[in-house]
Amino acid sequence: MRLSRQVGEALADGLAGKHAGDAARRLARLLGADAVALADCDRVLAAWGRFDPAAASQILAETLDELETVTDPPLRAAPLVVSGDLAGGLIVAGDVTDAELTEAARLVATALDHADLDRARERIAAADLRTLRAQISPHFMHNALAAISAHTRTDPERARELLTDFSDYLRYSFANTGDYATVADELQAVQTYLELQRARFDDRLDITVQVAPEVLPVAIPFLVVQPIVENAVRHGFESRPGVGHIAVRGFSEGPLCVIEVEDDGAGMNPEHAKAVLTGNERGTGGIGLANVDRRLRAVYGPEYGLLLDTAQGAGTKATVRIPRYARGVLAQ
Repeated sequence: MRLSRQVGEALADGLAGKHAGDAARRLARLLGADAVALADCDRVLAAWGRFDPAAASQILAETLDELETVTDPPLRAAPLVVSGDLAGGLIVAGDVTDAELTEAARLVATALDHADLDRARERIAAADLRTLRAQISPHFMHNALAAISAHTRTDPERARELLTDFSDYLRYSFANTGDYATVADELQAVQTYLELQRARFDDRLDITVQVAPEVLPVAIPFLVVQPIVENAVRHGFESRPGVGHIAVRGFSEGPLCVIEVEDDGAGMNPEHAKAVLTGNERGTGGIGLANVDRRLRAVYGPEYGLLLDTAQGAGTKATVRIPRYARGVLAQ
């Protein structure tokens, strides 16, 4: 079982990946083979042990043509079919049965299928991040600049501080440093955003941020928390008088990092909240929340995502639960 898992990990970058040779070596150990080679539909890409290159090329061509196991002592080869498409072949030398070879080929094909799925998820997450950056709210930018302008005469020092905050916020939002940031970086950007909003609302926003130290270095998809907070401000407080409260909390739950954004704003109907997360509520600000939910599921799997606990007139609590450590999720 451990060797099978290691084969899968070594093939995370595909047959042409830098660890494919390790996969061949582990397969040889798993099968008790003298040599193992992994090939695409043209040539051998990685091998462990000694092969006659001409013989390996010949048996590869045969197994790809016949789409079944081919034996030409001392070599055996089986096709690798990934999601219904021919991806290459597995070649072995040694005392390996057809059944063992077929099972090994199935193991490799499954690992390649998972690797393709992981790369697809990464592409989806990256595309959604580009979309979210393109949707950085013009509404917020206009109001932030208006708030800064309003302070230039009455409180020039605060206006300068807000202008610095605005610059820092834009620099972070459009940073080209990768797809992930630390929770600490995300929350710093959120605090900057909330200070700008506090100025806009004439300090009618009461803000609480409580984060456990152990989750500060956790890597999280870039721009996950800010769209949630923006939704709380826009739809919780823009149309209501009086003081609004927003609490941002971060803590650990065993192997999970939990981030909560809770407001005492207008809230929404639970069915409406469900529609927001599916992206079916256009023009309501739900695009950002649907984007966050989709990226979380793309990165961590379908069991993770954004949860909304809300009711009309009862505020909203948005919760993100993600693994504190996940393969490939590293802040740069």
